Amino acid sequence: MNDKQGADAHMAANGRSSGRKQAGKPVSAAVKVDSNTEAQSQPYRSGFVAVVGRPNVGKSTLINSLIGTQVAIASSRPETTRKAIRGILTTDNAQLVLVDTPGIHRPRTLLGQRLNDVVDESLSDVDEIAFLLPADQEIGPGDKRILSRLRSEFARKVKDGSEIGGKQHAGAGKGGNGAQSSKHDDDHEHGKFVWKVPLIAIVTKIDELNRQELMAKLIEISQFTDFTDVVPVSALERDNVAEVKRVLIDNMPEGPQMYPDDQITEEKPEDTIAELVRGAFLEELDDELPHSLAVVVDSIDRPGESDNPETADGKAHVMVSIFVERNSQKPIIIGHRAEHLVQVKKRLRTAVNRIVGQKSKLDLHVKVAKGWQSDPKQLERLGF
Repeated sequence: MNDKQGADAHMAANGRSSGRKQAGKPVSAAVKVDSNTEAQSQPYRSGFVAVVGRPNVGKSTLINSLIGTQVAIASSRPETTRKAIRGILTTDNAQLVLVDTPGIHRPRTLLGQRLNDVVDESLSDVDEIAFLLPADQEIGPGDKRILSRLRSEFARKVKDGSEIGGKQHAGAGKGGNGAQSSKHDDDHEHGKFVWKVPLIAIVTKIDELNRQELMAKLIEISQFTDFTDVVPVSALERDNVAEVKRVLIDNMPEGPQMYPDDQITEEKPEDTIAELVRGAFLEELDDELPHSLAVVVDSIDRPGESDNPETADGKAHVMVSIFVERNSQKPIIIGHRAEHLVQVKKRLRTAVNRIVGQKSKLDLHVKVAKGWQSDPKQLERLGF
């Protein structure tokens, strides 16, 4: 399915025809500002988008695809994201701060609870929510749990189609398009829910379905709750990414630019490198890698700014500590004759040079922090 077909499926899922123009909405799948005059005629929009969903539904992949470069770990392993990574998307007429949240799940450790706390903090003051639902999976208990959580913070009960207290329908007050009016699962005997901020359903992994299956899935998801909009996408194949970008911008309130044009993340270099190292090990070791892996960048020493002898060759020295919970896990990380460490260094050489701003060398050290996932002091030391 190409961008045009994805846009057609998007319009069909929201009850619109691709052959005619809807008031206030362009017909094309993507909007591109071609001149300064046209850009100036559009109001500038800015704000924060919380990207939520179950683990492994494609949140990080979508954010990386929207921004055009990697700012968050994208892996096939669930529960990859452990911090609220903020990617910044800037266009001629908008700036979106995309907050990649850890997957909402039932915590089994103190770390799991801390990750859910990160989600709570990320949702505390957002202008829009992108709820990711995978096309190749059924709507399950995890999705319903997330919906319930979102309702408790961002929805109000209505009776007879009018919100208690006389407030506007969700999305309309913040530049949104309004929610669909068909009967949904959240219609109850005593009323239904409407949203205080736009709630966009992003249907991911559409490359796994044929067109007929996709249309059925979009209809199913549109009936899950009163979404402001439902948009299909395959971020991995970059299919319909432009339409997702347009919908997110259209539903964002007017506001000023918050960051410079060339800034793509809020993360410090140390945090970005730590996440890249952890992501590289996730890919290098696949199912062998325990979830008990944590990475901390201890220092970045640059030539001329440090007396570290490791910088004498003119390269920056990046000291990285890799923590596991048991001694028996160290050989898994290191590999035979340190082959895993060597492969990770090779894989990240270019990315680390770009982040540091000069030629650099990674110095990787594997250490043991026993039971760190359930130890409050260890968690704090490791940045959680």
